[in-house]
Amino acid sequence: MIRRCFVMLAALMFGLATAQGELEIFSWWAGDEGPALEALIELYEAQHPDVDVINATVTGGSGVNARAVLKTRMLGGDPPDSFQVHAGQELIGTWVAAGRMEDLTDLFAEEGFLDVFPAGLIDQISTDGGIWSIPVNIHRSNVLWYVQSNLDSWGVSVPADWNEFVSDTCPALQAQDVTPLVLGENWTHNHLWESVALAELGPDDYQGLFSGDLAFNDPKAVAVWDTFGAVLDCANDDASGLSWQQATDRVVGGEAAFNVMGDWAAGYMVTTLGLVPGEGFNWAASPGTDGVFMWLSDSFGLPLGAPNRDNALDWLRVLGSREGQDAFNTLKGSISPRLDSDLSLYNAYLQSAADDWSNDVVVGSLAHGAVAKEAFMSEFATVMEIYLGSRSADAAANAAQAIANQVGLNN
Repeated sequence: MIRRCFVMLAALMFGLATAQGELEIFSWWAGDEGPALEALIELYEAQHPDVDVINATVTGGSGVNARAVLKTRMLGGDPPDSFQVHAGQELIGTWVAAGRMEDLTDLFAEEGFLDVFPAGLIDQISTDGGIWSIPVNIHRSNVLWYVQSNLDSWGVSVPADWNEFVSDTCPALQAQDVTPLVLGENWTHNHLWESVALAELGPDDYQGLFSGDLAFNDPKAVAVWDTFGAVLDCANDDASGLSWQQATDRVVGGEAAFNVMGDWAAGYMVTTLGLVPGEGFNWAASPGTDGVFMWLSDSFGLPLGAPNRDNALDWLRVLGSREGQDAFNTLKGSISPRLDSDLSLYNAYLQSAADDWSNDVVVGSLAHGAVAKEAFMSEFATVMEIYLGSRSADAAANAAQAIANQVGLNN
């Protein structure tokens, strides 16, 4: 009821529009992430009551399944009116490079978005040819989740780096039959790898992997896989059968001590599990990455040939608005990228994330599309399979460099 009143008030502030027809929104926000999307849809519907909104959701963590369906539709000449995509190279290196998206520069100017989104973020969603998407949030990838009372009972503390985790924390927990680090389905391995890489390389060399300044088979990058393997030895054996939510449940339930996951986990623990940040769960930067914020952003663009272009533009206006972003992010477990966001609406975790976003060194996520085009990001799953099958750091590093060369990672 409170949320609906908020939505109606925001609609009155905008003024009701007279758009008609349909609006198909394509995303992967389902289940526990659904309420945040529904808040945006309710806001849109309050402003445009004559539009029939089609919520075309394809389930699957991190958009793995949705991207495959989207590719089929886009190549088949059947684009949705607007679709979710990770901001940065996931969109630019794929559909912008293919000439399948509309430039949103005029919309940014009309709506004042150029003044309220950070210039650095606008750079990440732009090319010389235009601005290509509306960012709806900022997520942090490199977060270590735990429950402080559980750590106290086990006699362990948050490790400062992965060496401490492997040499001290892990054996102490295993001796008590506690899983030191819980992982989920395959893509969560890629998610963990980027936090290990950031810790081992530091922000400059980590970013150098994607700028071409550091080869994936450089000895420093090869060493990342050795550390990653030692960390995996402290993880659960049944990871492939768990969703990221089920992995989070094991931390909350006291079966596992730690989980490295993006802060959509906070949205899940608050919105679905009803936990209070700082009481029901706790957090820190993943080991060895304190002072660095690994970002990703969900965004929506406008494909060329959208069947209901005007309605899609109105959808993008709602997404970029302060009201829309504050309604969405308070449920999603993310922060608004807008500089004028009302932080009083956000919980303790999100306020801490907003503070870190403003003060930390910022680098982009590989696993979630910020720093590398989708062709590389998708093939990195093959690199991970090579490593998990062989446990050879050299084999994985060489495969990663071969793929980087093949797809033109830095072109």
